[in-house]
Amino acid sequence: MTTYAPAKAPARAGGRPHKPRRPSRRPPSPARLASRVLVGALVVVQVYPLVWLFLTSLRTERDFAGGNPFALPTSLTFDNYARAFGHGHLGRNILNSLIVTMGANVLIVLCGMMGAYALQVLGFRFSRVVRALFLVGIVVPVQIALVPLFVDYTRVGLLDTYPSMILPLAGFALPMSVYLFSSFFEYIPREVYEAASLDGAGPYRIFARITLPMSVNTVVTVVMVNSIFIWNDFIFANTFVLSEDLKTIPLGLQNYIGAMGKTDWTATFAAVCVTVTPLLLIFLVLNRAMIYGLERGASKG
Repeated sequence: MTTYAPAKAPARAGGRPHKPRRPSRRPPSPARLASRVLVGALVVVQVYPLVWLFLTSLRTERDFAGGNPFALPTSLTFDNYARAFGHGHLGRNILNSLIVTMGANVLIVLCGMMGAYALQVLGFRFSRVVRALFLVGIVVPVQIALVPLFVDYTRVGLLDTYPSMILPLAGFALPMSVYLFSSFFEYIPREVYEAASLDGAGPYRIFARITLPMSVNTVVTVVMVNSIFIWNDFIFANTFVLSEDLKTIPLGLQNYIGAMGKTDWTATFAAVCVTVTPLLLIFLVLNRAMIYGLERGASKG
């Protein structure tokens, strides 16, 4: 076999090889520069409150009350976190919020995915009317359901329980999840379902083996969108929860308001930092799951 030597770079006058010139970097255009400035400003607006919250949770009570609340702390202390756990039941509040958030998300994902699968994939008579009714549910305010739900929960014995918070949260979030799943199922080729049907798979097997694995990113999106509102829910928990043992985080933070409206602000900020941590961990896990779903889809493609 004949081998060919790599071509040498042309030599300059003096015996030195000629090095290829690197392309000169052009200055960014005004539009790109403006977009970078805008993105940087948005990052500052989003990150600054979290940084300020954490720094304030480490300030002494006298430093916060007597100085500038937006200035850097003159001294750091962890006594605020000790008072936060002493004044309230943070551990129990976080556990209750986790139970409500996970339970509501399970119902939202399962019911929303199965409803969208029936509307978009299987299809039936008047399916468009049913989809329109789901979309109408997006504009229904939650306040109109408080009194009827309170009366019904009292009659059936669901008042002051976890389902009393999980069911309405899942019900009011269901229309948006059905819409998101329907939009995703619309882009799945019909040939995939037809090939599975020819192989003898029924609708339940197609849903479990094809639709569910392909919907990982949509599931993560639905969970991320709804987790914020469920975690911060106050109106349902304040209406249907009567005992101290079932209070979620928004209700538990009321324990830091003392007599005559006096509030221990530094302990409150420390409690908020503690209660935000599980939500940030959940989002990190969901973000990793979304990246895994994208990589898996790209490798299959």
